[in-house]
Amino acid sequence: MNNIASAAADNFQQGEYCRVFNASLLGDNWPGIQLYYPPVKYAPSLGIYEDLPTAAQRMKKHAHHTHAHTLIFDLEDGCRMKEMSRTLLRQELPLLREKNRNVTVALRVNPFRTDEYELDMALVRDMADYIDVIMLSKAGESYGAAEVRDLSNTLVDVNSKITIQPIIEHPKSLKIAPDLMQYATVKHVVFGIHDFSKAMGISITPENWVEELFYFLNQIMFEARIAGKGVIGGVETLIGSSSMPEKFLEPHDVRRWLDLHGEKESRIVYKHACQEAAMGLTGKQVIHPGHIHLCKVAYTPSPTEVRQKVNVLKAAIEADALLGGAIKFEGEMLDPPMFGKALQTLLRAHALRALGEEDTEFAITVLQRLPAQVIRQNWPYGVIL
Repeated sequence: MNNIASAAADNFQQGEYCRVFNASLLGDNWPGIQLYYPPVKYAPSLGIYEDLPTAAQRMKKHAHHTHAHTLIFDLEDGCRMKEMSRTLLRQELPLLREKNRNVTVALRVNPFRTDEYELDMALVRDMADYIDVIMLSKAGESYGAAEVRDLSNTLVDVNSKITIQPIIEHPKSLKIAPDLMQYATVKHVVFGIHDFSKAMGISITPENWVEELFYFLNQIMFEARIAGKGVIGGVETLIGSSSMPEKFLEPHDVRRWLDLHGEKESRIVYKHACQEAAMGLTGKQVIHPGHIHLCKVAYTPSPTEVRQKVNVLKAAIEADALLGGAIKFEGEMLDPPMFGKALQTLLRAHALRALGEEDTEFAITVLQRLPAQVIRQNWPYGVIL
């Protein structure tokens, strides 16, 4: 932590207002839209798996230019050719980092202490400079929270910047969720809806899984909010054939495209993404590139929404009502809880890499006017915590 951050942290520990505050204290970027990318893929038209040259060529063509926030290289359930996939990643990850520095690289490893897990860890040690996140499948099912503790200790020696995203795929994992979230290496957890529903014996559908697992998703959200962690939503299995143009950012543009060009699958995926975003989830997994932008606009505050929230906060500051009082804004009575939600919108946009420099500076000036406790109430994801 630099000197500015240290000074701010000292002020916060003393319960004072934060007079020195920079963007780094807003916390890390969120996982955002995570695209599952198969390292070595089965080619249905040929009836065979790719060879290394073909897989490498596909990676250069697609992975280097992805607009997803995160690329997930799955070495667990979605991977049949595990050893070849590791060989490919050893060969290609350095080039990916060189060509696309904006994308977060996540590695989904096999369950703790299995033979495949040990091979995955050898890959992590070799390629630690090119990996940002380890996603631990079946987290806590065999050895409890000690799995995350052991992996955290391993990463300290390998690359302390690598974080862990435990995947909650069983009621055992949900029961110990607070223990899985206690480690500093864990900033977000994943709700593995398909394995979880299988373990519970619950039949879910691609169209209504949010409602069918709503109770358990709320449990995870509750524990994560207390721990100051984020939650990554469920992966969709529906695959359409149309992709929304990336120039569409406003809700009315999205609705118009869905009405005119969207398929049933796209409408369902967008609906689920909007529901998850409204619940405060910090990321969503997709398996089709056509869903990346669709889910991005669902998760990310639109430019119009950002402008409105900036105006709300400016009006609150002008009326000196940020910490107490009420104002009338566009026909609605607003008070400090509403101002906090407006601030959350700006910070969410920042966490999803969609807030401009001027608006980021404005968000920081608002934070400087708030006591530490109020900031913690509104935003538990920053370094200040």
